[in-house]
Amino acid sequence: MHKRPRGSGTRQCAGRLAGYAVYLSAVAPLIAGSAHAFTIGLAAAAPKTIYLQIGVGTFTGTYCGNGCNYTPPIVQSAGSAPGTNSTVNTVSVSVPANAVGNGTAQAMTTNSPQADSFFDGYAFCNLPAQLYIGGFYRTTGNGTGTINVTATVPASLTDGAGDTIPFSQISWSSGGNSDSGAEPFPAGSFTGTSLSVGSFTQNQWAESCWTFSYKNSTVPAAGTYTGVVLYTVTAP
Repeated sequence: MHKRPRGSGTRQCAGRLAGYAVYLSAVAPLIAGSAHAFTIGLAAAAPKTIYLQIGVGTFTGTYCGNGCNYTPPIVQSAGSAPGTNSTVNTVSVSVPANAVGNGTAQAMTTNSPQADSFFDGYAFCNLPAQLYIGGFYRTTGNGTGTINVTATVPASLTDGAGDTIPFSQISWSSGGNSDSGAEPFPAGSFTGTSLSVGSFTQNQWAESCWTFSYKNSTVPAAGTYTGVVLYTVTAP
């Protein structure tokens, strides 16, 4: 499903969670909430390509180019190409001392500067509240294959003294500007050490914007708690 009001191998991205009593920094580069999505069919073409972006990414031009008509299957614009970006973005929150552990969820923000989609340059996510996630899986022929994006998650965030906060304290909603339909990367939470966070199909571009939240239902020691989430997508 797609709607915008305007004219091979494996890829891994890491995310970083941090902080607490004064600062909590969470997941990034590559989660119940509203269902708004952007997915669109791509024309089969060589070479077989898989691209995953969480937070800031690198892309020459835009996939759809100037004057995209949004009628699938979309042909990749001349000269456009995905690149590699090693930046690890964060999402974070500072919890005031008088609110620690009171059960009032705390909104998290990202340091990623990526608001625009590399599909067509549309301002898709709202910074700093939302973190971009998206990509595409293009093959040389037609088919119905699906690939999943998985997250490898530590059991806890930790500080320098060895204190911990369960990763399950972090959750997210999902939705981008001017979209409709089921999210390819839906809302969720870090409920295990390995979990699926979304998927996209063969010859499809898919993207969402995640808005993270810290549950704030524990009372840890004051400090800065960090953790790294690894996101992986693998083509069949």
